[in-house]
Amino acid sequence: MTDPNAYTVEIARPDISPWRKGNTGIEYATTLDSGKPGPHVMITALAHGNEICGAIVLDELLRGGIRPLHGKLTLLFCNVAAFERFDPDQPEASRWVEEDFNRVWTAEVFDGPRNTVDLQRARIIRPLLDSADLLLDIHSMQHPSEPLLLAGPLAKGRILAAEVGYPALAVCDAGHAAGRRMRDYAGFGDAASPKNALLVECGQHWAKRTVEVARETTLRFLARFGIIDPERGPFRFADTPLPQKTVEVTHPVTITAEAFRFARVFTGLEVIEQAGTLIGWDGEREVRTPYDHCVLVMPSKRLYRGQTAVRLGRFVSGH
Repeated sequence: MTDPNAYTVEIARPDISPWRKGNTGIEYATTLDSGKPGPHVMITALAHGNEICGAIVLDELLRGGIRPLHGKLTLLFCNVAAFERFDPDQPEASRWVEEDFNRVWTAEVFDGPRNTVDLQRARIIRPLLDSADLLLDIHSMQHPSEPLLLAGPLAKGRILAAEVGYPALAVCDAGHAAGRRMRDYAGFGDAASPKNALLVECGQHWAKRTVEVARETTLRFLARFGIIDPERGPFRFADTPLPQKTVEVTHPVTITAEAFRFARVFTGLEVIEQAGTLIGWDGEREVRTPYDHCVLVMPSKRLYRGQTAVRLGRFVSGH
């Protein structure tokens, strides 16, 4: 039987050293200003140092000479210190240096006493992120699961996911107990703010297809806000979107015991037909599906206390 957790590193780490200086005063951050009124759109990669598909796409855009048709476009490589540790022979080892860069995005953490390498980088980036109106944060996944947009818990995120329309699945969730994601930071996670953000999970970390999804999602996000013209410009769509479905997460399963184990191998987006089906154990406590037709979203291999083991949701309609 084929191991669904097996992977092959099919993509090569890009050389992003030409973009180190940038033009913002922040290393690996480049802002392109059209000189015309419009939104400040930011595309980020490498929130996790071993998720390299976004870095490949940002490198392509910069090498291709992308220029916004109006407003501003910022391309930002985030946790470069973690990325520099990436080793294709141990590709899971460089997610972060000391802590998860994508779990620190609250004022309490920024103003608190912690001072890890990853948090230092987030503090440096923070003022630039504060200036952005719109954010697409590019990620990839542990398992060979279908790609998805994480739209957050608010209606505005769900609407934006539908407007971008790619990939074909949007997931609405409130994030992780371990800490706030960048896509939920400040105005992005405030229903009263016009700011908005999406996080795209493009597929298994090192699969060739993951780069294609990252590229297509990025171009469609930029086109949604008129930053590029995919009909006339050099950056064109390459894929045909399918009708989008939406999963609403109702039960994030946060690990409270010393050990968590699944009842069987899950890779993500399995639909468990019957309520009460056993899916795992948090220590000795059984974890069962809360309702019929329960969707398992992004089951994790990082099964230790405080982490999200899996998210449980259901398909919904409309925005």
